[in-house]
Amino acid sequence: MKKPFLVCLPQTAASNAQVVEQICCQEEALVLDNGFYTVRAFYRKEGRIKYISHLDMNRCISRDLKRSGLPVWHTLGFNSHIYLTFALPLSLGYESLCDSFDFRLTREMDLEMARKQLAAVLPEGLTVYRLAKPVEKPEKIAFADYDIFQEFCKDAAIVQAQLKEWLSRPEILLEKKTKKSQKEIDVKPLFTLKKLEEQGENLFLSLRCSAGGTCHLNPTFLLDAFAAETGNPPDWARVIRTAVLNDAGEPWV
Repeated sequence: MKKPFLVCLPQTAASNAQVVEQICCQEEALVLDNGFYTVRAFYRKEGRIKYISHLDMNRCISRDLKRSGLPVWHTLGFNSHIYLTFALPLSLGYESLCDSFDFRLTREMDLEMARKQLAAVLPEGLTVYRLAKPVEKPEKIAFADYDIFQEFCKDAAIVQAQLKEWLSRPEILLEKKTKKSQKEIDVKPLFTLKKLEEQGENLFLSLRCSAGGTCHLNPTFLLDAFAAETGNPPDWARVIRTAVLNDAGEPWV
C-alpha cells in the first residue's frame, strides 16, 4: 500500500503553535545576566530532518548560530563552545511544531532581526518562528501533546477498536529498562487519550503524555507495547509533537 507523503494536521495542532506565538509576542526586554542575554528560540522540525539525532541537532544549531553572524556567547574555560540547551529533547523520527532551545547573546539586539539572521542559515525543515526572553524554567514542563498517524495492513476500524479497548484498561503495566535495571511500571496515569479516529486508511490518535523529569512517557513506548501484545505493528507511522505544557496545562514559554 502506498504511504501518504503528506498528512494534514488537525486544527488543534496549529492552534497550539499559534498560542505560543501570541504569548511570546508579549515578550519583555532581554535581561543582562553575568555578561550575557539569554534568548529562547521556538522552532518547528518537519520533514526529512526528523531523522537526525538529538546530538546531531545540537551540532546543527551550534553550527548555524555561528554561521548566522549573531553575537553568540561562548562558555568559558579550556574547551570554549557556544552555549546551547534544549528544553525537551525530541526522539529520533519525531516531528515538532513547538520545540525550543536557549542560547545567549553578548549584547542586546532586536529579536526579530536576530530571528531572520538565524532563519537565513537553517537547513530545510527547521523553522525558527519566534525568539523571546525565557519565562519558565525547563523544570516547569509537565506534559507534551502528540498527534500520531499510523497505517496498518488490516482495516483501520479493527485496530481502532482494539486500541481503544487496550488504552481503556484500568492498568497498563509495561517493562521499562534503565541503565542499571528493568522494572514494571503502570503507565496508565502518565497519558490521556484526547482523540482516536479513522482518517481514510490511517488511524489518528492525539495523546497528552507526561513529560520532563522522572515521569516522561514516550508515546512510541506505549504504542510499541500495544503492537507487540496484539500483533498490530503499523506499516507506517508519523509522530508530531504539537505542544509542550506546564503543570497548569498551558503552553510552556
